[in-house]
Amino acid sequence: MTDVQSIDVQSIDAPGADVRSGAAPSIGPRRPEAVDRLVVHPVPDGVPLNTSFSVKARTPGGDWRAVPVMRARTRTVDERTGAGVVRNSSVANLDFTGTVEVEVTSSKGAIGSARIRPLSYGIPYEVGGDTVHLSLTEPRNLSVEADGDLHDNLHLHANAIEEPRHEESDPDAPDDAPHVIRFGPGIHTVPDEVLKVPSDTTVHLAGGAVLKARVEFTHVENARLTGRGTVLGPDGGILVAFSRNIEIDGVLVLDPRSGYACTIGQSRQVTVRNLHSYSSGRWGDGIDVFSSEDVLIEGAFLRNSDDCVAIYGHRWDYRGDCRDIVVRDSTLWADTAHPVNIGTHGDPERPEVIENIVLSGIDVLQHREPQIPYQGCLALNAGDGNLIRGVRIQDVRVEDFARGQLINLRVMANRYNTAPGRGIEDVYVRDLTYDGTRAGTAILAGYDADRPVRNVTFQNLTVNGTVVHDAMEKPGWFLTTDMVPMFANEHVHGLRFLDAVTAAATTTPEITGVGEATATAGYAFNHLVTATALPTSFGAEGLPRGLAVDRATGLVSGTPAEPGIHTVTVSATNAVGTATGSLELTVHHP
Repeated sequence: MTDVQSIDVQSIDAPGADVRSGAAPSIGPRRPEAVDRLVVHPVPDGVPLNTSFSVKARTPGGDWRAVPVMRARTRTVDERTGAGVVRNSSVANLDFTGTVEVEVTSSKGAIGSARIRPLSYGIPYEVGGDTVHLSLTEPRNLSVEADGDLHDNLHLHANAIEEPRHEESDPDAPDDAPHVIRFGPGIHTVPDEVLKVPSDTTVHLAGGAVLKARVEFTHVENARLTGRGTVLGPDGGILVAFSRNIEIDGVLVLDPRSGYACTIGQSRQVTVRNLHSYSSGRWGDGIDVFSSEDVLIEGAFLRNSDDCVAIYGHRWDYRGDCRDIVVRDSTLWADTAHPVNIGTHGDPERPEVIENIVLSGIDVLQHREPQIPYQGCLALNAGDGNLIRGVRIQDVRVEDFARGQLINLRVMANRYNTAPGRGIEDVYVRDLTYDGTRAGTAILAGYDADRPVRNVTFQNLTVNGTVVHDAMEKPGWFLTTDMVPMFANEHVHGLRFLDAVTAAATTTPEITGVGEATATAGYAFNHLVTATALPTSFGAEGLPRGLAVDRATGLVSGTPAEPGIHTVTVSATNAVGTATGSLELTVHHP
């Protein structure tokens, strides 16, 4: 039970706007079953704005409405001095269903060329004078760039309209209702700039709400942070530590003064959905996961001044293995360091395992790292006694980046750890695409004979339109790795490059992992189906209402609706056959 009156909240109110229209669209496709609806959230006075772009939006045939543009800051490193170069950029947010038209106007005058990324979305647009016009029919996180400027660009977050949970939207609930802390439009502060969220509590940041505080979930369970509001400028925006059943959904973390946008330490059953973060600090990571299990990161847009997503073992007070982590359908932009970094930190005295990691449906927009030992859009760097195993990287699209490597798999020790890792094994990279000219030579390297890289399979690796595989046409004295290009040292064993149709496995899968799991009714749940022999699809039958399986990743996720005990048949399939197993799933009362 939460007594919201015990929290001293200071607010500056601001109004919101909700516009609906049923008129026919004038530009772009439209799903006839969707009702056109647009919500534009205010930005309260006192929040920094940026004037490089003005934005307006409308439903087809409706009136144009101004969309506020907030200031975000980015940071790159001057390669000559090591000094940080901080620049202003722009962020605009809107919510919609159906179709929305958006116009983005540059204050610098006529636009010679424009680009909307991720390029994989294929967003159609028109440029007229100083304005880019586009139309959307589904939620997207986009970068709108004029004349190749990657710093003074506009980040557009076109979200789905939020569907409030019952406890957030109950019109009869008093303002001090237990279990819910509500922040309406306006600027809010709390004592010591830290909001400690109790168990069984939802913190809801409405659109237009700006909270100047770190949000902490420490030693709690069954708690949430939701809404379309902003966490602005605290030290380390969101902290989840020693907790269970935590959900973060829809918020923007803007320019933490120090620390990461979101830290997950020694916790279980954590879901981070549709998080947007921007940072300009020296250690300005996006989402870092330490010694945790059953974590889902999805729909994120992370532009950070250090690693975007990092997955580690021990650091600080967090200890233990890290497993069953899924990052999917997200966009990563690292102005420094890695878009993805796995394995650097651990405990050499009590070695840990980082396993069952899935990266799926990822767009990488930038990687800019001048230091060769810290390069890699996708970096699996086993240090501090860590063993990295069971990693699946699939359907990842890397656009041309400023400086670095496409992939870096190394057992190593660097200045951020005290010992090399134990190894990297069983890595399956499928449908990885890179289009560009600036990638340096990728590196795969074991540390020594006892700490190797083993059993790495690339399938349908496509570099500038060419599929790199062991049977490709090339000079007979060339290695397949030369065609990437990639360097693999003598401590790399079982490295394969396959085309799209060659079977990656020669044996039927075997289901691995636990045979039982627990969930809580009304709270997000994640369970990753894992198997040997490189499965290409997964299944789950007998799931309770509210849960579904992602056949591409094996992730069972959702929010179970009611308590009960369920026997679920899970499956994994490859070209040879299908394996099944039984999962006993117990859904408890909240």
